[in-house]
Parts: sequence; C-alpha cells; structure tokens
Amino acid sequence: MATPHINAEQGDFAGAVLMPGDPKRAARMAEVILDTPTQVNDVRGMLGFTGTYCGEGPHYGKPLSIMGSGMGSPSIAIYATELFRFYGVDRIIRVGTAGGISPLVDVGSVIIGVGAHTTSSMNELRIPGTHFSASADLAMAAAAFQAGKDIGVFAGSIITSDHFYFTIHGQLDAMIAHGVLAVEMECASLYGVAAEYGKRALGVLTVSDHLTKHGHDMSAEQRETSFQEATRLAVAAAFC
Repeated sequence: MATPHINAEQGDFAGAVLMPGDPKRAARMAEVILDTPTQVNDVRGMLGFTGTYCGEGPHYGKPLSIMGSGMGSPSIAIYATELFRFYGVDRIIRVGTAGGISPLVDVGSVIIGVGAHTTSSMNELRIPGTHFSASADLAMAAAAFQAGKDIGVFAGSIITSDHFYFTIHGQLDAMIAHGVLAVEMECASLYGVAAEYGKRALGVLTVSDHLTKHGHDMSAEQRETSFQEATRLAVAAAFC
C-alpha cells in the first residue's frame, strides 16, 4: 500500500530504518552495509532500500532498511509518520551531520543525541499547556554509546533548529553555557513522532563543522563519505 510520499509495498521495510538526510547518502550507505539491497522507494527522489546487514558482528544477516529523510523537521516528520503508521517500522535512527557547539567536541566527533532542544514549533501542540520533552529511546542510546566507547563518543543534549543561517543574538553563548553539544535540523521532530506512535528513535550525528572552532569544516564529499563510525553505532542501536 503506497502512501502520499512512499511507494513501497507492505513488508518492504525492515523493522529498523537508518535515516540520513541525503537520499544519495542513503544509496551509498546501502551499497556499503547491506547485502543485495533492493530499492523500495523513489517518490520525489527520496530513495529507500532494504536488505540484510553485511557487516561484521552478531547482527550479520539481519534485515535492515535505509532511507533519506530530506532536510528539516517537517520533512523527517512526514517520512517517520508514514513509516511508523503504515509500514510497521519500529525503530528509526537518524544518521546525519551536525554543527558542533560545545568546546568539548571537534569536527569528526560522533554525538548521540539523548535529548533535543528545539527552535521549531513542530512539537508545541503535542501536549496542551506543556513544553514537550524530545527524548531519544534510552535503550538505543545506551547501545550506541557502548558501541562507541572505543572512539570516545559523546552523548548529551543537542538542539534542532529550523534555520541554517539565521542566528539569534546571545543564543550560541547560552547553548554553550547549558552544555548543548551540537545543532542539527531533524531530531526533535523525529523524537516527537516516535513518542506519538509509541515507537523508538535516536540520532547519531557526525560533527561536520563547528560554530566556534573554525577552519576545519568537512567538504560536501567528506560529509557523504565519513559516516562509517556513526553508521556502526546506529546499527548497534537498531538491533538492541
């Protein structure tokens, strides 16, 4: 059964979906970590693939899907809703990039987004009269953290922003003071959708640039190819 944004059939998606923003990145990831991946979606160029995990370890041979989400909170909310609601998906792990905020992280650091502050209005109306707490699934976060101990993975709060270029005076300093690790554009929305449907979600993010440490930002090509460690952690979370 197709949905407005996904033309897959029932059963085409595995229970766990890794979700980068860029559909080309989804295709590249599928080539690297899935055995005989099958393309299951191409609506609006948002590519989705399903196969079995071909990496080393106890998860070899287990079904896994990978699909792009597009950029921003509204886009990932659409795909997460349709995957959770209509395709039987239970877990979505965002595997994406983030801009470093904390002085503790560097370009190339991997961050597990345990909680997501946000400047977006996507979650404002979920619980009337309440500021919704956008939180990741604890078990998946713990599994990713355990898998990333060898690389010194970071875990903590991030912020999901609707803006890429627009900034608010004083906001960066306040985020640093409150221990925010990085900024990205999707996790809070994904966590909200997961809560709505009683599903599980996590963000595993690679720092591709830094808001205060300048001069070592990743190129577009590097952003597309530098996901090995984050993907490994995301797989550990997907099968916990």
